Amino acid sequence: MHIFWKHLDHFLLFLQLWVNLIIIRPTAQAIVALTFATYILQPAFPTCETPDSAIRLLAAVCISVLTMINILKVQWATRIQDVFTVAKLLALALLMVTGLVLIAMGRVENFENAFEGTTKDVKAASLAFYSGLFAYAGWNFLNFVTEEMIDPFKNLPRAIYISIPIVTIVYVFANVAYFTLITPEEMLASNAVAVLFGERIYGVMAWIMPVFVGLSCFGGVNGLLFTSGRLFFVGARHGHLPEFLSMIHTKRYTPTPAMLFTGGMSLVMLSSSDIFALINYMSFVQWLSVGASIAGLLYWRYKKPDLERPIKFPLIIPISFLIACIFLLIVPLFAAPKDTGIGVLIVCSGIPVYLLGVAWKNKPESFQRALVRWTLIGQKALDVVSQERKAE
Repeated sequence: MHIFWKHLDHFLLFLQLWVNLIIIRPTAQAIVALTFATYILQPAFPTCETPDSAIRLLAAVCISVLTMINILKVQWATRIQDVFTVAKLLALALLMVTGLVLIAMGRVENFENAFEGTTKDVKAASLAFYSGLFAYAGWNFLNFVTEEMIDPFKNLPRAIYISIPIVTIVYVFANVAYFTLITPEEMLASNAVAVLFGERIYGVMAWIMPVFVGLSCFGGVNGLLFTSGRLFFVGARHGHLPEFLSMIHTKRYTPTPAMLFTGGMSLVMLSSSDIFALINYMSFVQWLSVGASIAGLLYWRYKKPDLERPIKFPLIIPISFLIACIFLLIVPLFAAPKDTGIGVLIVCSGIPVYLLGVAWKNKPESFQRALVRWTLIGQKALDVVSQERKAE
């Protein structure tokens, strides 16, 4: 029992990495890629439903192209992120200005009795939070690239302080703009709300909206892949994943194996094109992971209050955050037992992987030799070495 408690922290850290490896990151990348494909293809099928196979194929192309870009050169990936973030803000600015003009012209009929028909079902609300909070999840991704940030203890909180209010205000006003021309029923029925909005207001220039939204999603997939590769790279470097994933290219200095793995897992997730089911699978696991992290933070604040903390918040913030996480974990168990049950099984699947892959140190020599042999084959194929070897 003493040994179990001694290694409990390593086990929980592995589970955190495992759920990100298997479900959270690949699913998030697949969802945004599917959204990209839906918006790009929607104008080509104005009178019928976009073929599911076409959406998944274009999403796969998006993920594959961006994975290769992230492998070939870091500067290309960061430049794409900058350019497509600007495209996203331009699209949202155009949308908000249009909405404000329409409101000033008196187009407010959809705001009358705006909350009519609103459900009071707490279970339905919990699943709605999953879909809503997914759009705001970007605040969590910067944590994975702190090694590449300049003065992260200062710039990480600053980036979050600035980005969350901007994103919140922009998203709320964007939805207000949608409601000037689109009813709640039409919004629920549409797979590409921005396309519908553009068709009703921009006439021959309606193509602007799907193009801008597509560019925004393209940049979103790029950012997800960029941070995911770094997460798995660091996890492997600490011994929680195969050593091969901790290697970098000899000339480009990019974590090539980790990038290929996260891109490949994202392609696997495209086997389902049901975005809301994917969000439910992912969100339960994600909020379990986040809630456990916050609980650990509170534990150490109590256990070691004098420990040096470069980034520190008043206790009311993590406590209220943890309460929200508990709500997002308990209620969906009853609202969507199948989806959340799959999430629980995914978490539990990490237990045997940890016991066999990490905790079991005295593996047979034949297994060790085979692992070394396959690692060398992978190194030669991808021209990668460990970061320590490269530093030498």
